[in-house]
Amino acid sequence: MNINRIAILGSGSMGTAILSGLLASGFDASKVTITTKSEQSAEKLADELGVTAIALEAQSSANQDAVAGADVVLVAVKPSYVVEVLKQAASKLQPDALVISVAGGITTASMEAAVPTNVAVIRAMPNTPAIVGRAVTGISTGSRVSEIQLETALDLFETVGRVVVLPEEQIDALSTISGSGPAYVFYLIEQLTLAAQQMGFAEDVAAMLVEETFAGATELLSASNQSPDALRKQVTSPNGTTMQAIGVLEKAQLSELFNRATEAALARAKEIAAGK
Repeated sequence: MNINRIAILGSGSMGTAILSGLLASGFDASKVTITTKSEQSAEKLADELGVTAIALEAQSSANQDAVAGADVVLVAVKPSYVVEVLKQAASKLQPDALVISVAGGITTASMEAAVPTNVAVIRAMPNTPAIVGRAVTGISTGSRVSEIQLETALDLFETVGRVVVLPEEQIDALSTISGSGPAYVFYLIEQLTLAAQQMGFAEDVAAMLVEETFAGATELLSASNQSPDALRKQVTSPNGTTMQAIGVLEKAQLSELFNRATEAALARAKEIAAGK
């Protein structure tokens, strides 16, 4: 991996997920500096992973100090803080550094405006399965990114899953599918589990039935090289029980409902990008 030293600004779930994937790939922990809010978090990360961890509550210049000497800087703070953090750290950024943000709604143009002109930026949108190494990450490059820097970003995010390079205008749309997608799946699991309980199954049995069914169906889809449509039809025997259930879902216009849901998510993503 073409990274000499990396700084990770923020130790939330996404920052630590990417850190875990990076270290699991064999990257040297001594070449990582991560910033945290609390001293307790910093001590835990340093003790458990062997990285350098700096707490903001103990060192107000933690973010600036972390980026000094780093050729890659991963910004994993809340969207409302990204530009502010970059402006604070700008003077310490290494020439030709690559800055990558994983915050939703923050454009490459706004990041480029906050850093020196010899610093490249990339906007990335991983999803929460990064925590278990099964992320889907969309990335878009700013105007200064070299081919080598793009390869570096691909290598980094491939440690936590699969990566697709997209035009920036598609990143918000991607966030409504793979970004929000896990929540849609969890919501379906939640509702089917409740339906199982209403049919008389105990709570733990209902949870097991539904969760294992989703996990098994997903694994089958990955292993079969068949489309979801083809696999669904295999389960749906003519005039059988599944056909009756699918008929109810079709009458509810489930496909239209998903279109409306993703359109609502996209509208909100555009509002966030506009600072609303």
